[in-house]
Amino acid sequence: MEERRSKERVITIEIYTDGSSKQYGQVMRFGGWAYIVLYDSNIIHQDCNSEYGATNQRMELTAVANALEYIQKIRRPSEKVIIYSDSAYLVNCWGQKWYKKWLENGWHNSKGVPVANMELWFKLIPFFDNFWYEFRKIPGHSGVIWNERCDALAQNEAEKLKLNWRGIKNDG
Repeated sequence: MEERRSKERVITIEIYTDGSSKQYGQVMRFGGWAYIVLYDSNIIHQDCNSEYGATNQRMELTAVANALEYIQKIRRPSEKVIIYSDSAYLVNCWGQKWYKKWLENGWHNSKGVPVANMELWFKLIPFFDNFWYEFRKIPGHSGVIWNERCDALAQNEAEKLKLNWRGIKNDG
């Protein structure tokens, strides 16, 4: 019996994400995150926001979590989703399956320390074993246009939060 192959191409949704964290003084941190969703090489959605006290890693994960929350609302069942991130933390967790060891170790990392940002990992991990979702590492600050745009949006969000905290008005 001859195998039949579909001539339909798999539609791919691409998501670029980035996070930023700026420190002010010894203790205060201002985080920003952003994502851009591309469909057929066109931006169909983007979002960004900020958070007080956030680390860079937290903002990287927050960007992806928010992007995936959005994509669940619009994605058709046969569409592949590729998330591009410059976060080795995220991509290595997915690719090297760190999360499976964390689960075995009661949500402690290899050093015996509780895993940081657990509530964000809980949002991300369901996508890690899903065939339709792929996480790809891209180099940061290397001219990848959509990563650079996300970086600028995330940095701007962190900077706006910092200026607002200091009482300086910034509308842009």
